[in-house]
Amino acid sequence: MPGRLSARTSAASRVSHKSSAPSLNTRTSASRLHQSTVAVPDEGPTTSLRTKICAIFGDAQKTTAGHRKLVISLRKIHETCCYEPTKPKKSEQDDYNENDFNVEVARCVLRLVGVKKSETVGDRILRFLGLFLRHASEKDAALVQQDNVEETQSFPETPSTRLTSHILSMVLPLLSAKEKAVRYRSTQIVSHIINSLDSIDDEYYHLVRVGLLKRIRDKEAMVRVQAVLGLGRLADNEGDEEEEDEDSGSDDTTGLLERLLEVLQNDPSADVRRSLLLSLPLTPTTLPFVLERARDLDPSTRRALYSRILPALGDFRHLSLLMREKLLRWGLRDRDENVRKATARLFRERWIEDCVGTKKVAESGASAEVSPPSIDALLELLERIDVVNSGVENGVALEALKEFWSGRPDYRDAIIFDDSYWDQLSAEKVFLARSFNDFCTQEDEEKRAALSEEKMPEVTKLAFFIQRYANDLLNRIRQINVTSEGEEEEDTVEQEFVVEQLLHIALTLDYSDEVGRRKMFALLRETLAVAEMPDEITRLVVEVLRTVTGTDSAAEREFCGVVLEAVAEVHDTVVNEDVMAVDEDESFHSAKSEITDTTPTKAREGKSLLSENAEQDEEKAIKEILVNLKCLHIAQCMLQNVGDNLQDNVHLVTMLNNLVVPAVRSREAPIRERGLLCLGLCCLLDKTLAEENLTLFLHCFNKGHDTLQTTAIHILSDILTTHSTLLTQSSDPNLPKAIFKVFSKGLKTAHTPDVQSAATTALSKLMLTSVITDEELLKQLVICFFEPATKENAAMRQALSYFLPVYCHSRRENMERMGNIMPAVLHALIGLEEELDEDEEMVGITVVTNMLVEWTDARKLVVLDEAAVSWDEAGRKEIRAVNGDIHLDVAEALLERAMAHGCPKEERKPILSMLGKLYITATSTAEKLQSVRGLAAEAIELKIAPDAASRNALTKLHGALSKAVGEMAPGSPRKSAAPVVKAEEVESEETSLPEAENAAEETKMKGVVDEGEAVKDSVLEELLDEEEEL
Repeated sequence: MPGRLSARTSAASRVSHKSSAPSLNTRTSASRLHQSTVAVPDEGPTTSLRTKICAIFGDAQKTTAGHRKLVISLRKIHETCCYEPTKPKKSEQDDYNENDFNVEVARCVLRLVGVKKSETVGDRILRFLGLFLRHASEKDAALVQQDNVEETQSFPETPSTRLTSHILSMVLPLLSAKEKAVRYRSTQIVSHIINSLDSIDDEYYHLVRVGLLKRIRDKEAMVRVQAVLGLGRLADNEGDEEEEDEDSGSDDTTGLLERLLEVLQNDPSADVRRSLLLSLPLTPTTLPFVLERARDLDPSTRRALYSRILPALGDFRHLSLLMREKLLRWGLRDRDENVRKATARLFRERWIEDCVGTKKVAESGASAEVSPPSIDALLELLERIDVVNSGVENGVALEALKEFWSGRPDYRDAIIFDDSYWDQLSAEKVFLARSFNDFCTQEDEEKRAALSEEKMPEVTKLAFFIQRYANDLLNRIRQINVTSEGEEEEDTVEQEFVVEQLLHIALTLDYSDEVGRRKMFALLRETLAVAEMPDEITRLVVEVLRTVTGTDSAAEREFCGVVLEAVAEVHDTVVNEDVMAVDEDESFHSAKSEITDTTPTKAREGKSLLSENAEQDEEKAIKEILVNLKCLHIAQCMLQNVGDNLQDNVHLVTMLNNLVVPAVRSREAPIRERGLLCLGLCCLLDKTLAEENLTLFLHCFNKGHDTLQTTAIHILSDILTTHSTLLTQSSDPNLPKAIFKVFSKGLKTAHTPDVQSAATTALSKLMLTSVITDEELLKQLVICFFEPATKENAAMRQALSYFLPVYCHSRRENMERMGNIMPAVLHALIGLEEELDEDEEMVGITVVTNMLVEWTDARKLVVLDEAAVSWDEAGRKEIRAVNGDIHLDVAEALLERAMAHGCPKEERKPILSMLGKLYITATSTAEKLQSVRGLAAEAIELKIAPDAASRNALTKLHGALSKAVGEMAPGSPRKSAAPVVKAEEVESEETSLPEAENAAEETKMKGVVDEGEAVKDSVLEELLDEEEEL
């Protein structure tokens, strides 16, 4: 870090420096600066010293290749001017002293401040200056050490320090110059000097700090970049400065780090944030602010964090577990590919080396040499990212291991999954095996598939492993139900994770081996019938069972039969417990009969029996609810893995009648909600059943709580997506209105954001697939996107920000619907804006109108329909011009609304401003062009525009319409014949260039004549119109 020159060798030099030290807050320095930028002062006659120094600087600006040699040459001149030669020899430099040298060097440096940023010569000169000052400082320090300097003088004054002070005294006043180029170069010079030297003078340290702190608020981003580069180096001194100034009470140096951290968080320029990120010191204070740049808006800044900051940070184990998981999740799921690559490289190259224990680290942060594969280090790495929590379905651990296996082939070859590996499985071991198996099976490469077959166990052996660990888990669960100890619950979580990962591996195996398939089938059938198994394991068991049975219709019926048998066994556990309870009661009554009725304890025993029976009944009811929920969960997992028609599978019909329907009619809310979900899945398999139960789902939404409303919305969306003809071919004419009413009500539930976002997402999907085409719902979606009431619902806003442009630009019919609702949307939003409270904010109407115009621009259609690229009857390719009828319809509707008597001035102004942004083309329908042109002329005649901007927009629309009508006139065949261009004609033009040129000249002359006639006709029509008006 830059130090300070706390002592100086001579009083004369100290006085001279103080007299030349600049004052950044005085008017005299500002006036002197203004004069220096206007007039060049007299520099005196040219000397030999000036000639030599200027020649060196001139050579330095040409290329950086010879900078080292030029630095040595300039240093020789410096030593000649500053030091007494050991062997006196008369030379030209004997007539010049140190002050002359400093003046000439500063003169050359000042020539740099007027050079613009785009000129590379400025950067070359600055680099040369930094090299020279560093070289001179090192040489002077070596000379000072040779002399016996007093111990108290830690930073003695040398010729190089005096040269640095002289340059700073000349450049610091220019930091507040009016011209941005001067401010940029002067700030760059100061920052480069700070970063090139180890220490600067104490006096100039404070001046530099104050001057650069002012520049971090500069309006030019390039100036702020150079300011933070210099202050980032000074921030290293912050801790020492605070300790030194505690006794003095001065707050001159306090707050530097806080200001820089504020700039890092809030500066609008990505270059400023990135430059400060790379220059800040990594301390416990700055580390949280540095790490949060992983969510920066600029991808280059995020990439700099993962590729430069984090590798140089040191051992990643010093970070908290939460921060490690966040960094991996943010980096591996970043939208920018380079950020994802940098994160993967950090994980597989830097973090694994920290676990291996390598101490050889290069300066860039990357390992100097790659350590040999260490499975123990890899297991420790998995433990450091907590795979039990991050290795679940949406966790980041699986993505991290996928990138690890992809970039470390040495670990792929070194890992061995032998029998000893599977005997003592931990969470890290089993997840490592699962991730390796997924990496080998999810890719199409035969080499990886062969690697998986070589290293992973066969089906029979894996089935024994699953059975072993599943039995262990079951024993622990039953023991916890008896003892309820916290430590055992933690062990159960890890054991549950082990079984889940083994089942994930089983999903990818090849079951062509009949022996292994039967063993796995029997194991899964037995495991599925255990009521105590966790729900996630049950779901995976059902999926593996579906894979084991096969994929055809017969296999699906067998799969359903096996699952329903397991459901019956789970349900029989309640019945069996009831029979055992009855037997115990009978034996208890037989023993009680031996006691006579005159026993004095009869009353007390009767009360205790009543209380015991009540507790037993309550426990029995809870047990029955849990078992029924387990049965419904198994049925739900089964329904999620079948696809044939419901009526063709007798097992599904039986399940519907005996399990799902009674659950829907149950009085217990959890059972009823789970049954409703299963009924919705059954409706996806049968259209008739779906039509019969739509009313039930609508009732659940209207009368249910928030969670039930969300479930009902999801079920309705899935049913309408699967059976899209229910709305158009329903026997009930009121059914579509009822469904639309449900979605409309869901969009209005601002007090329940989850329901509102669920309704928005479901309705967006249905509209994208053209299942729902109602314009009122579309209007409500657009209003919800802009209204301030949905500002806090980020999920809804994000869904609409994707849906609205995609919906409009995907089909012409969708764009036409958006154009039809534009006047109504504007009217509603303007009304909302007028009713806003003082503390509420809303998107400006100008932004709204710009987005509406963009959404209805026919040129942005992805599929242009009749205006798209097509082929004629002969199979030739045709390219048609874009049809602009959509914006003509919009213009007509907006003009009619603007000319209406009830249209207020606040609404008319944004409407008219939109008219000048519409796309008007001659390829539109002639009748619509004439009609809209008449409306525009009428609007101009009525003078409905409230201000000049609106009048200009209206005039612009009328002019565009007149031009389009003129181009479509009979006297101008050039435009009317242009919409279709055939590909074969383009090829024929290439083969006959002379004929094409002659034809082009004839067409051009004919077009000129026709255009002249058209102009005459249009002028004549305007004159006749003016006579009629008079």
